[in-house]
Amino acid sequence: MCPGRQTDQGTSFGGKALASLRSGNLLIGQSGGATAVINASLVGAVEAALNDTRIKGVYGMHYGIAGLLNEDLLDLRQQPDTLWPQLLYTPSAALGSCRYKLKEQDIEKALTIFRRYDIRYLLYIGGNDSADTAHRLALAARKSNYELYAISIPKTIDNDLPFTDHSPGYGSAARFLATATQDSTMNTLSMPSHYPVKIIETMGRNAGWLAASSALGKHDESDAPHIILIPEQTFRAERFLAQVEEAYRRYGYVVVVASEALRDEQGQALGASGQVGVDAFQHPLLSGTAQALVELVKQELHLRARFDKPGDFQRMSSRYASPVDRQEAYLVGQEAVKAALRGENDKMITLVRHDEPTYHCSTGLVDLKNVANVQHLIPETYFDAHNAMVTPAFYTYAQPLIGEPLTRYPRVDTTKVITL
Repeated sequence: MCPGRQTDQGTSFGGKALASLRSGNLLIGQSGGATAVINASLVGAVEAALNDTRIKGVYGMHYGIAGLLNEDLLDLRQQPDTLWPQLLYTPSAALGSCRYKLKEQDIEKALTIFRRYDIRYLLYIGGNDSADTAHRLALAARKSNYELYAISIPKTIDNDLPFTDHSPGYGSAARFLATATQDSTMNTLSMPSHYPVKIIETMGRNAGWLAASSALGKHDESDAPHIILIPEQTFRAERFLAQVEEAYRRYGYVVVVASEALRDEQGQALGASGQVGVDAFQHPLLSGTAQALVELVKQELHLRARFDKPGDFQRMSSRYASPVDRQEAYLVGQEAVKAALRGENDKMITLVRHDEPTYHCSTGLVDLKNVANVQHLIPETYFDAHNAMVTPAFYTYAQPLIGEPLTRYPRVDTTKVITL
């Protein structure tokens, strides 16, 4: 478990005393893949900013850092007061998002815009790449002796940010995937002879947290998923086929959950055949892992197989948003404003877990240089590679994040009627 880390709270820009922080305007943006609760972080930050007299203007980047560079800024003080409570329950990115990697020439342009609009507080909601963006802007402002307080607000369904117990967005995506796996299983179970093997492909760039979450509705060994494939473990076709064959022999059907980022022994992505380029940060856009696994099962085991790909639904389905996730997303947004007003700079808000008397989180801070472009993968204690299944430790870690336990579907007793 990564419990999060509390860092020193007294840091300020260039050693400036907190009492002499410059009043100015706050700018906030959303970046990367939108989630079911990313707007909760926006609402937490905006409400905190609107209620503090040290902040004059509250501006939003329209489409993230790309919008900033185009001077496409929104005056959030002009929005109706009724908007923010409604946005708290609205999925996707209300300000608009982007995937844009800052070029060197962009940084000076951004600083010019900060000066023009008297931006003194910068909040950026996102994952690893967004942390890199905030870090580079903080360093550039410091080098130019421009007083700017930059705070990164964590967000990613991949759950791969380091130094935080978990990332806002993950709990809701985990709840969706656990439910979707149950639902898909019931469909497969109703006609196991039709397509006895089901492959469910999840997102997850290099980490298997999402695939692992599919097991949160599993109560017994016979319950699906029967096999989980994560990118932290090298994919070996022979072992996979043996596991499928064994599960089919035992249960009469097989449900496999696989991360889109699986790689074989040569380091080749299984989804490479469906790769559709790279994003702005040179991350491959993979599509095809489930199809590759289906073809492997059909060709080698001669079993009918099909796949499901939830796609964007797993990122931002409001129907399955976790109340715990939403509350924590709001909290990190709120705490980002407080941190900036304390004079913190070049930091990311973290979630720090407490399990006594019941599960809850407080917040901490970590230097952005330790977060930018760094990934936190599933620890070995959370995954049993031999059985391709999560461990009890993973359940202990992830179950509180999804809110109330999932409903367990009843099943008809299929004991045959005695022949008269």
